[in-house]
Amino acid sequence: MIEIRWRWIVIVLVVACAWKFWPSRALKVPPGSVTPSEPVQMKVDAKTIHQHGQYALEVLADFEIEARVLSKELYSSGRESELSPVDLALGWGAMSDSSVLEKLSISQGGRFYHYRWENEPPIPVSEIVRSSANMHLIPADSAVEKKMKSIRAGEVVYIVGQLVEARAPDGWRWRSSLTREDSGAGACEVVRVESIDVR
Repeated sequence: MIEIRWRWIVIVLVVACAWKFWPSRALKVPPGSVTPSEPVQMKVDAKTIHQHGQYALEVLADFEIEARVLSKELYSSGRESELSPVDLALGWGAMSDSSVLEKLSISQGGRFYHYRWENEPPIPVSEIVRSSANMHLIPADSAVEKKMKSIRAGEVVYIVGQLVEARAPDGWRWRSSLTREDSGAGACEVVRVESIDVR
């Protein structure tokens, strides 16, 4: 009787673990660029500020992107996590093509996105920089946050929102990059997400 009980406990634990970790598995995507278009960034005429808890989010540009999710990282500690619980490393053009991505090792950590290769990069490094980015996502509401957290690597997402600069009363700031040509510290986009959908 005890042996049967332990067997059922093990089965329940295995099912629970599978249920928890299955959504985080990367999707397999066939070769070919799945999101050929570049992100769309539009200048704003009037100054707009959204309040997000104690933080003021000044809109720097309207922003839309359809891109492949290269990696996802969740954050729950650090000041930035009060605003952005999710970072997505996104790729478009050549960086949405599995034949390119399979030759790169992609990871995230410490609010950065990293890529590595053996011998030679599959495409010029300048094209990797122009065709991918790490994006700090600030959800406009709890429904958007829930969707953001359910995204899987390999999926194609369509995001509508704004590039912002976040400011706190004590003078702390977190400003978005406004170009896709940069890399390194300060090159990530800080995006206030109004909607995010899986294509």
